[in-house]
Amino acid sequence: MRVLTGPAETGAVTLALPEDAQTEAYDYLAAFFAPRVWSVPRNRPDAEALQRAAEWIRQSRRPLIVAGGGVIYSEATEVLRKFVEQTGLPVGETMAGKGSLRFDHPLNLGAIGVTGNLAANRAARTADLVLGIGTRYSDFTTMSKTAFQDPKVRFVNLNVAEFDACKHYGLSLTGDARAGLEELGRLLKGYQTSGAHRRACERLHREWEAEVDRIYAIRHQPLPSQGELIGAVNTLGDPDAVMINAAGSMPGDLHKLWRAHHPKHFHLEYGYSCMGYEIAGGLGIKMADPQREVYVMVGDGSYLMLGNEIITSIQEGHKLTIILMDNSGFNSIGGLSRSLGQQGFGTRYVYPRQGRLPGDEPGPAPKPLPVDLAMNARGLGAHVIECRTYDDFTAALAQARTIPHTTLIYIRNDRYAGVGGYESWWDVPPAEVSEMPAVRKARKAWEAQRKLERYYC
Repeated sequence: MRVLTGPAETGAVTLALPEDAQTEAYDYLAAFFAPRVWSVPRNRPDAEALQRAAEWIRQSRRPLIVAGGGVIYSEATEVLRKFVEQTGLPVGETMAGKGSLRFDHPLNLGAIGVTGNLAANRAARTADLVLGIGTRYSDFTTMSKTAFQDPKVRFVNLNVAEFDACKHYGLSLTGDARAGLEELGRLLKGYQTSGAHRRACERLHREWEAEVDRIYAIRHQPLPSQGELIGAVNTLGDPDAVMINAAGSMPGDLHKLWRAHHPKHFHLEYGYSCMGYEIAGGLGIKMADPQREVYVMVGDGSYLMLGNEIITSIQEGHKLTIILMDNSGFNSIGGLSRSLGQQGFGTRYVYPRQGRLPGDEPGPAPKPLPVDLAMNARGLGAHVIECRTYDDFTAALAQARTIPHTTLIYIRNDRYAGVGGYESWWDVPPAEVSEMPAVRKARKAWEAQRKLERYYC
């Protein structure tokens, strides 16, 4: 119970009861079952460290906030908004922190890191002070320690976990995000970042929003792109809903493109990239908040891992709207493989040795496997709407809202029509020795980029 309720160590706990113990009776004290209210303490950061943090922020010229999951977990979103408007500091959001600030706030630069966008990643590159709030500074957030390139960049880390507050040789503010932000805001009364920095960040925000509009408006043929389908759900779906996703190429696109209207609008399990989490996790969300619409976004590869929880959702009467995008294989690892010069080896639903991949030497097209995931979902009891076009898809979204039980919208999308990387990088080394020219070329590019990794000593 201490781990389950502790703000720093909170996490999954396994309670294993042997079958023979489950059959036994025991005369428990009645007090054991008395209702209790558990109050989670809001630990305050050290006062001297807060004073120093305020001084560092006042001295900075290009500060940036990195908002992590701790902002949402500590219910600090409204305090963050007031802090941003008071100080003028722009915000980049991690996977867990997306929704910390409404997408249309002029100082919300959006997704940061490997799956980030041009706005946040460019602001990170030139930032001379980074205020990390509730972030672990994961490898994705820091672009494998290449995101922050100012030679004198300093870090102020507000985190309930001491381990994360110490990262990057930062000034540690160990404590609750909401309480710490409130106190830091009082110490910064009267301070605002420069008008030039604020205007530059607001311009980056507008440019990124225009890019999202462009991707949402793509009408790719013959199969739609993943980006435009995400845009349809985001634009036409219930704005009070929860969108849930976990694995594949979709998390990166959603991190960049999803416009979060509220802190619960974007739910993405990416700490461990758990394939198959989507439908089971969506069921948990629906059980916790039955009145809220839940959009489960899942790719075909992840669907194969745990699609059977459709049965449970129907059995228990918890309606989910499942968006199944089928690009005929494992596109996340396929895209990574192609970027390393390895041609997406073994990541498509095709018979082996039947042909070559697009871009290779001419040859017969690969013969696809007879995979029918729509039929599978129908067999599990879901109401299935199969779509061929973008217009079919938008009509299905409207129809799904009228159906009282779990509904799956199935559509195939183009695996090669992706969303850009936007000057991001991830340290995944290609083979050091290879007979393939594309792999040797990728190795040289990796060696050059790796020199940019910084350890802030």
